Amino acid sequence: MKQSTNQPKNSTIVPITIIAGLFFIFGFVTWINGALIPFMKTINELTDAQSYLVASASYISFVAMALPASYIINKIGFRKGMSLGLIIMAIGALIFIPAANARTYWVFLVGIFIQGAGMTLLQTASNPYITILGPIESAAKRIAIMGIANKIAGGLGSVIFGAILLSGIDSMKEKLSVVGVAEKANILNTLADSVVTPYIVMAIVLFLLGILIRKAPLPHVEAAPIEESVGGGKSKTSIFQFPHLWLGVLALFVYVGVEVIAGDTIISYGISLDIPVEQAKFFTLFTLMAMVGTYALGVFLIPKYMSQALALKASALLGIIFSFCILFTNGFTSVLFVAALGIANALVWPAIWPLALTGLGKFTKTASALLIMAISGGAILPPLYGVLVDNRKEQLIAIGVQEVSAMAEAASHGYWILLPCYTIILFYAFYGHKVGLKKS
Repeated sequence: MKQSTNQPKNSTIVPITIIAGLFFIFGFVTWINGALIPFMKTINELTDAQSYLVASASYISFVAMALPASYIINKIGFRKGMSLGLIIMAIGALIFIPAANARTYWVFLVGIFIQGAGMTLLQTASNPYITILGPIESAAKRIAIMGIANKIAGGLGSVIFGAILLSGIDSMKEKLSVVGVAEKANILNTLADSVVTPYIVMAIVLFLLGILIRKAPLPHVEAAPIEESVGGGKSKTSIFQFPHLWLGVLALFVYVGVEVIAGDTIISYGISLDIPVEQAKFFTLFTLMAMVGTYALGVFLIPKYMSQALALKASALLGIIFSFCILFTNGFTSVLFVAALGIANALVWPAIWPLALTGLGKFTKTASALLIMAISGGAILPPLYGVLVDNRKEQLIAIGVQEVSAMAEAASHGYWILLPCYTIILFYAFYGHKVGLKKS
């Protein structure tokens, strides 16, 4: 994608700051799922598999909304698209009020899905905007800044909502196990009501930002026509003639899945190991800070010292190593290896995109929409992790293992799902990104 207008460096500082603020917002909203999952599991009395539908409701919206969002942006432009995305997110936040009053899980999921739809529109507008806002040669630096803002916000969101939703939940669980049905319902209703105030505040902030972004000093930019690629774009007549793209979609699908598992399961995993919630609520922050540090390192190393393909190979290998470490260590050490997955995951997204889009020429926009839809991996893989946990727990309890011990072992067992995912990424890094491309 090329920038069609040359803007002075100083003229891009304010819009870059504004877009970084938007990345901060959807990073904050996305990564509070780590706290929402154990909270929803408690107030709605869910299984592990059911609780991870929180992630599914958020990420499946990228499948439902990716192509419609692209159409909307083409019709109303970047600025109005960002505004509309923020307002839709605010509507999703407001749905938490009736959901909490009724303590009805599917209504919570509807609110999360609507917020995800708004984020899809916001990302569809802001990602290409920041890419073409300045020279294409420095696009990676701008995107890196966006990624760092996103993950820092995610860390703050997980800590703030962990403090709001999970404080005192251990004692509540103990109390719930001994009280009668009526008192139990009253306690759960009180817990559910704790989401109302923060989500009202969130809705107000998102509505105001949605209005203000319409007046923000964001210059109008348009992408220049994409030139045909010499490597294979001219002779192709269909998007289905690019196997390296489709393998890239698969690699991105499993990557988003393992990224979400690393961030959204770590709190529940720590709790299953009998680590107090007051400590476990910070664990998502560990994962995100590992990503931020590695992201910053990647900005320094790529492409001067390390190619994108090499970064992807190293990331996949680290993912496999850390996955085995999670499975064969115990206690807080294994939690640290879950957090270390942030190191393995950080450079996968920026590496897969350029490799998957190589040689696409006029098919680049369609290919980009497919890659956005691959974010749905975050909707499908976390519940599969939950299914593995539930099944393993039932097996262990059936042979006489105490429930507390069974829960800890089952939660660890679920991380076997990571290994085939990182293996797919490793295949793409070594071979998949070259399939079907003509040798230069």
